[in-house]
Amino acid sequence: MNSQDSTNSQFVMKETVEMIVKSLVDDTEAVDVREIDGGSTVRIEVRVAEADMGKLIGRQGRTVRALRSVLHAAGMKANRRYNLEIVEEHGR
Repeated sequence: MNSQDSTNSQFVMKETVEMIVKSLVDDTEAVDVREIDGGSTVRIEVRVAEADMGKLIGRQGRTVRALRSVLHAAGMKANRRYNLEIVEEHGR
């Protein structure tokens, strides 16, 4: 896999996470997905409205765990590691 393919797969993962998260929450305008490249590990940070936090996490964390599983499977194929972080903004 060359660096262009790696960059494209990163962009696709960010867009995929954003699409999934927006389909889960009520306030789609508040969804913010950021990608921090750390070499072989890519951290994907997700911010949503406080009222939508529970929808993103799901009962007993099932929804966020499923999203992390998708990222893990995609990372295996792309020889990358994706870490999904739900960022809770205090005072927002």
